Amino acid sequence: MTAIEETFQKLRKRKEAALIGYVTAGDPQPEYTPKIAEALIKGGVDILELGLPFSDPIADGPTIQAASLRALKAGTKPKTVLGLAKEIRSKHNLPIVVMTYYNPIFRMGLESFFRFARDCLVDGVIIPDLPVEEAGAYKKAALLNGIDTIFLVAPSTSVVRLRKIVAETSGFLYVVSHFGVTGAKGSIEDSTIQLVKRILPFTKGKVPLAVGFGVSKPGQVKQLVEAGVDGVIVGSAFVNIVSKNQTNLQNILSELEFTARSLKAATNKFGSL
Repeated sequence: MTAIEETFQKLRKRKEAALIGYVTAGDPQPEYTPKIAEALIKGGVDILELGLPFSDPIADGPTIQAASLRALKAGTKPKTVLGLAKEIRSKHNLPIVVMTYYNPIFRMGLESFFRFARDCLVDGVIIPDLPVEEAGAYKKAALLNGIDTIFLVAPSTSVVRLRKIVAETSGFLYVVSHFGVTGAKGSIEDSTIQLVKRILPFTKGKVPLAVGFGVSKPGQVKQLVEAGVDGVIVGSAFVNIVSKNQTNLQNILSELEFTARSLKAATNKFGSL
């Protein structure tokens, strides 16, 4: 059993959904990232997702694009991110997932990337721009190194592709809540709840289902938990806190911890539908 699977299993017994917290590694400086991670963990994040900054993040909105640019300007490279993952994972007993695009992995080479990721204690990898149909070699390299391969599904994903993706994903299935890019939203659309209910029968008993893109408030987390999700992914809300407090690390840490705690409180399934 992988660390990610074990985390979901423990949360299921406690009748909680997972809070998966995303931050861009190296934003605004690489040395901030371990402290940012610790603040999120103190706030209750169950799985940490580190974004590997990339010059062309096609799935990300303005908030995370700007964070990637700041991190790149600060000298953050793929091996920097993996090194940060190791530093965090060595101190905290929670799974770490790296979100990246395929180009940085391609440049490092699949085998080299996954060996290095394994040595840096990475538990899973998400690649938004890698279709499952082209992921055979990638999945093989990840499997050989004991790393979960987390695939995404979108509102437009057909039943045929959904079945294939569910069969190939491990750790959890990342459900993109709406069309478009990442970014905090004011509310959860009815279409997102219907999407969750459509996908749940395919994942039940097979792999946890986690929803991301646009989730930023406790009320939204509660809606998704009541709809039956196993996890909720929050990114832009945390990245926004880093962005607005770039010159004040203490403010970043206190706001991140407070926000994470309020979001985690909404993952309790007692009284859920």
